[in-house]
Amino acid sequence: MDAYVDLRLLPDPEFPQPLLMNALFAKFHRGLVAHGEGRIGISFPEVDARRPSLGGCLRLHGGAGELSAFLGSGWLAGMADHLAVGQVAPIPPGAGHCLVRRVQAKSSPERLRRRLMRRKGIGEAEAAQAIPDASARRLDLPYLTLRSASTGQQFRLFIEHLPDQAGASPGAFSAYGLSPTATLPWF
Repeated sequence: MDAYVDLRLLPDPEFPQPLLMNALFAKFHRGLVAHGEGRIGISFPEVDARRPSLGGCLRLHGGAGELSAFLGSGWLAGMADHLAVGQVAPIPPGAGHCLVRRVQAKSSPERLRRRLMRRKGIGEAEAAQAIPDASARRLDLPYLTLRSASTGQQFRLFIEHLPDQAGASPGAFSAYGLSPTATLPWF
């Protein structure tokens, strides 16, 4: 991983920034699936965990040739009026390392109970005792709202940035450009 490119959302009076970021990320995800996952990671350099917000910049990380080929594949079609695409550039010397990963909350006790009932063949009362309503967990992390291609349902993709990692950790990236173990340059 020796290069990066920034995709910056332009201000738009008709569409709020989070809506545009959702659309950009959905295009990125579909483009990455078509291109081949595993070699391109993402970060959000303007992330603000206090709000929580991902900001208006999506940074792609990878090899310079890989990023150039990916940008040239046409996945950004339709976003030209809403986006400023930077040049593929080398990672600055002395950059730190950051882990950018997906976090999934067990936020629906009802769904977890149904799953437990199917898996264990138990009744509703027993499942309610095993998984009380108080077990619901809410996340206060920035997220993207996406639509599943397989089910058509909307879901939130919560993203956590863990900067100041001890060093670079290799690994593969998912079709969302995220990894539970691989670090990215952070600058």
